[in-house]
Amino acid sequence: MYLRSNYRDFFRACSGLIEGAVNNIEALLSFIPITVFILVLVILAWRLSGRGMAVFTLVSLFLLVSMNIWDETIRTLALVLTATFMALLSGVPLGILASRSDLTENILRPILDFMQTMPIFVYLLPAVMFFSIGVVPAVLATVVFSMPPAIRLTNLGIRQVPAEMIEAAASFGSTPLQMLFKIQLPLALPSIMAGINQCIMLSLSMVVIAAMIGAGGLGGIVYRAITRLQIGSGFEGGLGVVIIAIILDRITQSVGKESPEKKAA
Repeated sequence: MYLRSNYRDFFRACSGLIEGAVNNIEALLSFIPITVFILVLVILAWRLSGRGMAVFTLVSLFLLVSMNIWDETIRTLALVLTATFMALLSGVPLGILASRSDLTENILRPILDFMQTMPIFVYLLPAVMFFSIGVVPAVLATVVFSMPPAIRLTNLGIRQVPAEMIEAAASFGSTPLQMLFKIQLPLALPSIMAGINQCIMLSLSMVVIAAMIGAGGLGGIVYRAITRLQIGSGFEGGLGVVIIAIILDRITQSVGKESPEKKAA
């Protein structure tokens, strides 16, 4: 009974933390005026991806506002940001650990294969079993589903750092931590950012499916439209997901790269 009580307290505490994180991020994003929020994303898209992406961001986000699905968009962004942060918080350190130990990589490889080949809907079952329905199981299922690319690409990027760079750093007396943070991680940044990009995309796709267990957001619009055969509403929700996916994909792909305007100059 004592152990069972401890487990319940642990799951209740985890549930409270995750739900609080989602609600706080959603409240923060909702507090920002819509025009300011859109302007920030437009400037970010322009600086990182060029004028064309900035125009697309401006037009598409105002389209979401005109379709009256802005609140659901903010909810989806809060879920994606929470799940992505949790996935990266575990995935990047595990990728670093796997890059420094062949044994760890060999242990993680079949686990990651299992996580990536498991049907998406199966992730919802244990999450609902432990945390009932709502935001918490949706986030946890999303974290498990989206974590493998972060681990794999972090591991790959660090392992692809040229041996000459490692030898040069070692010859100058660099400690393992100095070598990691000043040589390996900066050189592996494109691969790591690709992992973060894939993590965000998988989080977005899973959050939509997790609407089946009460996650809400744009996925909730799509799910309700399916159950009620509301084609127009379903198309609006799906279009919102596509717009958010394109914006997040282009922005994260461009991080660490030279902007198109600078290349043209």
